[in-house]
Amino acid sequence: MQASALSGIRVLELGQLIAGPFAAKTLGEFGAEVIKIEPPGLGDPLRKWRLLKDGTSVWWQVQSRNKQSVALDLRRPEAQEIIRGLVKETDVLIENFRPGTLEGWGLGWEELHALNPGLIMLRISGYGQTGPYRDRSGFGVIGEAMGGLRYLTAEPGRTPVRVGVSMGDSLAALHGVIGVLLALRHREVNGGEGQVIDIALYEAVFNMMESLLPEYSAFGVVREPSGSALPGIAPTNAYRCADGGFALIAGNGDGIFKRLMVRIGRSDLAEDPGLASNEGRAARAEELDAAIGAWSATRSLDEVLATLDEARVPSGRIYNARDISEDPHFRARDMILETRLPDGQVIEVPGIVPKLSLTPGRVGGPAPALGADTEAVLKRAGVSEAAFAELRAKGVL
Repeated sequence: MQASALSGIRVLELGQLIAGPFAAKTLGEFGAEVIKIEPPGLGDPLRKWRLLKDGTSVWWQVQSRNKQSVALDLRRPEAQEIIRGLVKETDVLIENFRPGTLEGWGLGWEELHALNPGLIMLRISGYGQTGPYRDRSGFGVIGEAMGGLRYLTAEPGRTPVRVGVSMGDSLAALHGVIGVLLALRHREVNGGEGQVIDIALYEAVFNMMESLLPEYSAFGVVREPSGSALPGIAPTNAYRCADGGFALIAGNGDGIFKRLMVRIGRSDLAEDPGLASNEGRAARAEELDAAIGAWSATRSLDEVLATLDEARVPSGRIYNARDISEDPHFRARDMILETRLPDGQVIEVPGIVPKLSLTPGRVGGPAPALGADTEAVLKRAGVSEAAFAELRAKGVL
């Protein structure tokens, strides 16, 4: 068996739905032990999101693989005391409640840090732990809008649309994972102190917005929606083909542009000195799009892609779920794995990213049933048989 990069790291996940659990999932895929705390009865609401199989979301099979499930009602003092006991042996605590929620339960940073000075606490929220908006409710879609992404996802003059997945939550989770790894490194090298990682959904999105703010600051330019094009970088767009498909073509490198123009029969544009650099091409983007579109409109999508691949011009099709499932490259790189549902059905699930050569990620166990590990985890934490039975009778578990 290959080593795991995070072997020996224990993660206590108090979050639910997407952002916090996605971060914990990623850490678990690289060997961290993840103990997920869920409310008794219904558990994490994600268990009931989107398409269900035998009452449980198939999304759950991805988001909660490699985790242990402990059912605890965190509103109860007895459960809060159990968390304090678990924190003493925890490296990373992950939560994505509204700011102040854990403090209201006596589980804030000051209290937990006193119990375990090496604890690393990842806190993901809509607006962060400070600032005038900290107490507002914030989901990923709100973060996408505030961070600047939603304004750009539209055709010019039309209503902005949301990205079809919870991009804001996932970006926040990945920034959180980066923070955890940095904090673990600091703790290892600089003396054992833990720290808080404060991730705001809107900030994670804003961090992806490239030159949006500098362009406004320097020139007063507000970047506007542009559909499938990328303003200021040309040519790059989606071009309709004869069979109705769309080819994504990125000919915006200087050498790539020349090869593209020659291949579509427009050597005149390839040799035009005004188009030798991106600045000139950006000023004539509509002309270039028209030339490429006229060429693609007379050929099938497969023909367009084959021709451009031969010319070493970056291009591709727009994939749906069926395309992904049937694509040999996904499978060659282990990006499609299989998992078995409780009823025995085998389904495909996404593989693991990033890919490490010496300590790769792995799926060590399926997503757990609600509370499947409650007894084992609590007894390992020192809860006696009698105390466990009493907690269950009280409905704390």
